[in-house]
Amino acid sequence: MSKVHPAILSGGSGSRLWPLSRELYPKQLLALTGKLTLLQETARRVGDPARFAPPLVVCNHEHRFAIAEQIRTAGSLPCATLLEPEGRNTAAAVAIATLKLVELNGPDALVMVLPSDHLVRDLAAFAHAVDVAATAAHDGALVTFGITPDKPETGYGYIKRGAEIAAAPGAYKVDRFVEKPDAATAASYIASGAYSWNSGMFLFRAGQVLDEFARHAPAVLAACREALAAGKSDLDFVRLDAAAFARAPSLSFDVAIMEKTDRAAVVPVEMGWTDVGSWSALAELGPHDADGNVLVGNVVAEACHGSYIRSEGRLTAVYGLKDTIVVTTEDAVLAAPMASAQSIKQLVDRLKAEGRPEATSHTRLHRPWGWHQVIDVGDRFKVKHIMVKPGESLSLQKHYHRAEHWVVVAGTAEVTRGDDLVLLHENESIYIPLGHKHRLHNPGMVQLRLIEVQSGPYLGEDDIVRLEDKYGR
Repeated sequence: MSKVHPAILSGGSGSRLWPLSRELYPKQLLALTGKLTLLQETARRVGDPARFAPPLVVCNHEHRFAIAEQIRTAGSLPCATLLEPEGRNTAAAVAIATLKLVELNGPDALVMVLPSDHLVRDLAAFAHAVDVAATAAHDGALVTFGITPDKPETGYGYIKRGAEIAAAPGAYKVDRFVEKPDAATAASYIASGAYSWNSGMFLFRAGQVLDEFARHAPAVLAACREALAAGKSDLDFVRLDAAAFARAPSLSFDVAIMEKTDRAAVVPVEMGWTDVGSWSALAELGPHDADGNVLVGNVVAEACHGSYIRSEGRLTAVYGLKDTIVVTTEDAVLAAPMASAQSIKQLVDRLKAEGRPEATSHTRLHRPWGWHQVIDVGDRFKVKHIMVKPGESLSLQKHYHRAEHWVVVAGTAEVTRGDDLVLLHENESIYIPLGHKHRLHNPGMVQLRLIEVQSGPYLGEDDIVRLEDKYGR
């Protein structure tokens, strides 16, 4: 059997998991269920070199450095990382990934599309399902993975299976796709035993799916061909052409292809799957205490039942809650009934409409060299905690409206200030006058941490004039 080429799709904002998941640092980049992030779990899932080739990644350009670092630390090296200038839904993402994999491996390459934000706990069942799907895909089928349902879930689409495919036992022709049903209809699906949840994972032969795009979604295919052909290399990434990519109709792969093709197949599988799409989904994963609560982080709960309570640092003390979600971060607190978990996106949409920065970004902003986090802000001053990874550097830059004072609290800093090069150790500091060119570099083998105090009439992040930048920003 030929190796399968994973295409990991890392788009979306995971707004139903706000305030932990945000547009600039969405849920796939978070460690929600263990030590690894959902993206790293996905990369590890397709890490067996006997079964899988190196993955291809499609992601938002804003997330590129975080994604590259997380996949590297998961022990994987992508064959390519394609940067979407804007989100155009999954049909365009699948088309662009397939076109690139055909370019690298030819039209007979087996492509497996994987969302980066799903959780799979039974890896043996997953691997077996991949083998079954690969057999069907060799025979020309476009295979979706159908999750065997354990409850009448109304938040998922369903697939009704038809006749078994003789050449691929365990794979079935798709009888029909069904949109998210009401509770009574979902219960009837469960009782029939003929339906699976639509997982959003697919496996097909690359040339076959491009033929289906040409037949059913030619505008998507044409825009993606042009976007890839006119794309530019940027370090380890490929920047797709923005104008061409924007011409791709915004359609899901299900709607554009799977619901129209006569080659759709499904492999039903029980593999401990969840799309981790809401706080209630995380609450189901546990572990639960004696009162059915899930408590994560610095939490004290008294007389609470059936609740999900999570703190990302500060003490969160709750009393007398039942079936409630409480999540606290550095800059926001969410409290909602468990039954309203799917509606939190409406709250995030309102925050965005009001222009609140908490809707899209955390106080800690990740950069290719490390991160910085705002500690305090006042009239004409801002205080930040900065971490620089070993061997990394910020850009050579200057500011027109602010001066900066750096105090090293851990590690060693090599500072360019004007024409001078200064080495600073723990508890030493330096002043960067307004308008002076400067650069911060970590020459050591451990993290560099420092406190930065900015002062001046304007302290916005756009007051940065980059003179040199190794990351091409």
